[in-house]
Amino acid sequence: MGQFLNNKEPYDKFKTVMNGTYFVDKSEILEELIPALQQEQRFFCITRPRRFGKTVMANMIAAFFENTGEPSLFEHLHIAEYAGYKEQAGKHDVIYIDFSEMPRECQNYQEYIDRVQNGLVRDIQEAYPELVIENNAAVWDILSLVFNQTGHKFIFVIDEWDAVFHSSFITEKDKKDYLLFLKLLLKGQSYVELAYMTGVLPIAKYSDGSELNMFLEYNMATRVRFSEYFGFSDEEVDMLYQRYLEKTKKPQITRESLREWYDGYHTAAGERLYNPRSVVCALTDNQLSNYWVSSGKYDSIFTYIQYNVDQIQNDLTLMFAGERIPSGIQEYAATAQELKTKEEIYSAMVVYGLLTYDNGMVFIPNKELMGSYASMMKKEQSLGYIYRLANVSSQMLQATLAGDTETMSKIIQYAHNTEVPILSYNNETELSAIINLVYLSARDQYRVEREDKAGKGYVDFIFYPVRYDQDCIILELKMNYTPEEAIAQIKEKEYALRFKGKTAAQDKYTGPILAVGISYNKETKEHSCKVEEL
Repeated sequence: MGQFLNNKEPYDKFKTVMNGTYFVDKSEILEELIPALQQEQRFFCITRPRRFGKTVMANMIAAFFENTGEPSLFEHLHIAEYAGYKEQAGKHDVIYIDFSEMPRECQNYQEYIDRVQNGLVRDIQEAYPELVIENNAAVWDILSLVFNQTGHKFIFVIDEWDAVFHSSFITEKDKKDYLLFLKLLLKGQSYVELAYMTGVLPIAKYSDGSELNMFLEYNMATRVRFSEYFGFSDEEVDMLYQRYLEKTKKPQITRESLREWYDGYHTAAGERLYNPRSVVCALTDNQLSNYWVSSGKYDSIFTYIQYNVDQIQNDLTLMFAGERIPSGIQEYAATAQELKTKEEIYSAMVVYGLLTYDNGMVFIPNKELMGSYASMMKKEQSLGYIYRLANVSSQMLQATLAGDTETMSKIIQYAHNTEVPILSYNNETELSAIINLVYLSARDQYRVEREDKAGKGYVDFIFYPVRYDQDCIILELKMNYTPEEAIAQIKEKEYALRFKGKTAAQDKYTGPILAVGISYNKETKEHSCKVEEL
């Protein structure tokens, strides 16, 4: 077994994943790859955001096909029911390359690619000692020699194919040399039985497509095929949650909270997906947290927004309030060296998983990502009014809890008087977007829900405290009505029942319940606020 040829590491890594409590069987993808063996359309490039299971799938595919002499891991998985299972499992020579791995203290591209080239040459020399193989021969020439002499073919599984481009030592010439290396290794070569490649960005990001145009590319936003194999569906998370309840002594996570935190990604087929790594980490830790990007991390989001802050400000305010923004998606928008238009920026953010796309709209998929957007809004002064309103949000919460309606009105009036184009206040959506922003800091102490089902209707905002003895908040907005009328609606619709336990059960929330009415008069351009304990 070599460094790259029939390496046991993919087998061992997939076995480790399989043995985990929260393993999900995605082996049916093999039913789509097996028919492609030795066919003209046998080159696949799967691109997905980080942490969407690309490496797990690559390890699984290599573990299934490679001839390592180990017992099959797939006897009890879905693929075992496939007609050609026994004929294919463990019967192939697999070359597995993880291009995110580098030699120690790698300083330049030549050292990087020599590790792969020399390792492959050594592996082939060991596997075919009867053949005369020159050490300085190109690896594609050596593999062609093997095929011509023995008829043997190879399955290539390439993970993180684009990792090299993120390395500081890579020059423009290096990029061209690397693409040429992949082209010579794979394109038009009879010894390639199948090529399966993964990455974050499409090939066109780095190439005009001609070098590697034999690959069929599949991303999450615009291509339907393979979408069900990356990310978890509702049914799969239901299954994992049941395991969690059975194996966890004191479960702290609700099924609904998993949906709020990690669901919301959309495929081209219209399916909703959960971030798989985040779900598994949350259930394993028995705690909801930001596992996809570390807590407070916002740099990657701002990397894109900074290209056109002026046009994106208003959209960002609405998206943070849960709204969807119309936008087309350019499949290869991330290829642009400079992203200028909103469509280009949003397309790139969808590719990276920072937004999701569905039916002509882009939006923030879930609470996990919302946390990163919130951090960005508090720290990036170039966001203008968003930054300023985010930074008065702690005052707004304190004024609300204290019943200081004068300060509350001043803060909202400040929002209205600042240069905020969105504050045309043509409808309640725009008003609620700003209210959402001036209560940004409340998210540190509350789970803030908008248009939540409560009592006999839907309340505009409801603040569920993290600590159950804290004040609960119900907030209703009114255009051209009084705040007293807003509070009257809160009482009439019995929104406070949202904080009450079931009949004969002890109430979960024990703190005071505050009814907050906020109104805006279009004629006078004035805001009024009222806070009343229920």
